[in-house]
Amino acid sequence: MLSLIRKMRRRLSHFALRDERGTQFVELALVLPVMLLFFGAVAEFGRYFYIYSTLAKAARAGARYTISRPFDTTSINQAKSLIVFGDQSAGCAGTPVLPNMGCGNVEIQKTTTAAGVQVVTARIVNYEYTPLLDIGKLTGLAGASLAGNVSTSVTMKYIY
Repeated sequence: MLSLIRKMRRRLSHFALRDERGTQFVELALVLPVMLLFFGAVAEFGRYFYIYSTLAKAARAGARYTISRPFDTTSINQAKSLIVFGDQSAGCAGTPVLPNMGCGNVEIQKTTTAAGVQVVTARIVNYEYTPLLDIGKLTGLAGASLAGNVSTSVTMKYIY
């Protein structure tokens, strides 16, 4: 009976002391792609929201500029220049605030509401967002891609 217990203990100790070299590399190979994809997705969403908030701030600045001036071609062009280049005297030439943005992406309209109040709407349309790391293409899920048009608009009461 004693020899049977020794044999069982020896076999169990063999399983406990077996060689585990290389298991960390296998774990790393399993976890690393998932972690890289996660970090890339977080960075890409952050970049997307940065661009969206920059467009929203630019549209707000253009609408604020337009409501305080006569609504004519000159002030509209100056507002478009302010939205795209950050400077109303740029005249639709120079370095835009965001890449691939131009005065053609900006619409400014003055309308009258049902209550008879005149409002100005500054709208940024068809700004093409191109992700640096397209999660949709990497994963094969088209719905996960952030590539596409980003649009924003701001409406303010006309006070001039």
